[in-house]
Amino acid sequence: MEAAAAIVGLLFVLFVLAGVFVTVKAVKAAKRGVDRTVAQARRTVEDTTLRARQFAQPGVVGELAQLRLSLRTSMRATQEVLYGGSPDDASLSEAIGLFERLSAHGHELDDELKRLEREPDRATIGTRLPDLRERLERITHSAESLRWAARDRARKFADDDLASLSDQIDVESGALRHWTRVEDVTDPLRDPVPGRAESAGPGETTSPGQGQPTDGPARSGATAGPSDAAARSWGPTPEDQPAITARDPRTQPSYPWQKTPRTEDTTR
Repeated sequence: MEAAAAIVGLLFVLFVLAGVFVTVKAVKAAKRGVDRTVAQARRTVEDTTLRARQFAQPGVVGELAQLRLSLRTSMRATQEVLYGGSPDDASLSEAIGLFERLSAHGHELDDELKRLEREPDRATIGTRLPDLRERLERITHSAESLRWAARDRARKFADDDLASLSDQIDVESGALRHWTRVEDVTDPLRDPVPGRAESAGPGETTSPGQGQPTDGPARSGATAGPSDAAARSWGPTPEDQPAITARDPRTQPSYPWQKTPRTEDTTR
């Protein structure tokens, strides 16, 4: 009895622990989902603000907004390409490592541009803009190089896979056409080839000029003289004896399963 109670208590503790573990995992997953949603909403709001500031505030403030918007767009596009293709291509792991290092420089530049937006001295901002623009071009150029290299690699893999698939389809299509046979003289189902001599059957000869089988006895009789003309007539001559004589009904053997002929037929 004590052993049963201990087992029940142990099962209860295990169920409680499993419930706590599942609850913690669910809370963490929900928290990650909320964080992603909040971050995405924040990026959308910031991008919309930068676009509005780019057109509404001309001058150095609008140019700073344009620089930030270009940097964020380029880095986000590269991140989507690299992280999106990494599950299918393990070789992109090194490229992702380089992009993370580049992202550190990009975040640093974005923070500096954000601080300059609140700078009241417009002249100082104007003097620093060429250097900031050069840094932006270097970062975006590197990001574009990684992005287009990953796209070219994915397209090359897709072309190779398509070529291999086309070859396999050609082979399978040829296998499905199983009625198409190899040209073989001994194949009874092959299609006749014009101009080629066919194999002659028994009792037939092949004429050398036509290549068509002809009947041996009939063709050999073509060279016979006039004395054989009567033998080749449509019917036997009176003096000719038939090759096979008909059986006399009276001499035919009778079998037990045959009916006995009637008397009047025999008398006749």
